[in-house]
Amino acid sequence: MIVVEGGLCRGRISVRAEAGDGGERLDRLLARRLEGLSRSRLKRLIEEGHVILEGAPLRNPSMRIKGGQNFLVTFPEPAPAAPAAQKIALDIRFEDAHLIVIDKPAGLVVHPAPGNADGTLVNALLHHCGERLSGIGGQSRPGIVHRLDKDTSGLLLAAKSEAAHQALSRDFAARRIERAYRAFVWGVPVPAEGRIIGNIGRSRANRKKMAVLAEDKGRAAITGYRVVRSFAGAASELECRLGTGRTHQIRVHLAHLGHGLIGDPLYGRRGRAALCRSDERGKALSAFPRQALHAALIGFVHPLSGERLVFESPLPPDLQHLSAILERF
Repeated sequence: MIVVEGGLCRGRISVRAEAGDGGERLDRLLARRLEGLSRSRLKRLIEEGHVILEGAPLRNPSMRIKGGQNFLVTFPEPAPAAPAAQKIALDIRFEDAHLIVIDKPAGLVVHPAPGNADGTLVNALLHHCGERLSGIGGQSRPGIVHRLDKDTSGLLLAAKSEAAHQALSRDFAARRIERAYRAFVWGVPVPAEGRIIGNIGRSRANRKKMAVLAEDKGRAAITGYRVVRSFAGAASELECRLGTGRTHQIRVHLAHLGHGLIGDPLYGRRGRAALCRSDERGKALSAFPRQALHAALIGFVHPLSGERLVFESPLPPDLQHLSAILERF
């Protein structure tokens, strides 16, 4: 049952696909059946896991449906009106009236979400930038045009004006933003340089994980990699460049290649046996507390001035220490 209060939908409703609906996109079917709800709103609901098929949440708005399928659409309670401004230290690498480049530490969540209502980069940006940031790009994620996982460190670009937000969002979608990462992985990929191509979507075995799926599933994803250093064949440091920007992309692609990130609790277990040893080096590697991934470079054309800007970030102290441990092998 759907309850409408002040223009907001609450509750849940079942939508059945008829035989003649086969082959239609999921978001288009729901937009036709649920009058008063925009397709963009329904697309967000799908991507956030609020549309269920046979007990499993769907994430792909463009999924082609089959006649006879029953979809359960749930409408979550509205989130708080807006994130609160909080005084949190920021390592600012560049800032002007339109954008800001932050060197994000590992452990900092980018935007509020269930389980992380505050203490995020968005809360810090609202305090630093003031009221002029509010509402840019959406109330819950003002200024955010891309994100890094909580435990990935490195460079992140945010918008401070609506014009910059729109332009940067287009550039990310068109893959015009240059991004390079440093990654420490188990083992050494062969060949030493290449591209990983594989669609990424939600894992059927573990809904908290992403996975490489068949060609007709998930979303296309491309990751370029290059071995920077090998540590006695047991581990290596890579430079990774994104051809696309999917959730957990580098982590998923490297694990699929058989060289998961050191310290990655979701995807990095494979390959760890090569370094299972009881000495201090082995213990330190096994205990490394986060995925060893750092956003080391971001390059883009300034959306207002047209100037080409490139920023680089050195490895943070914890990854420098990890590198020193690996060099002793």
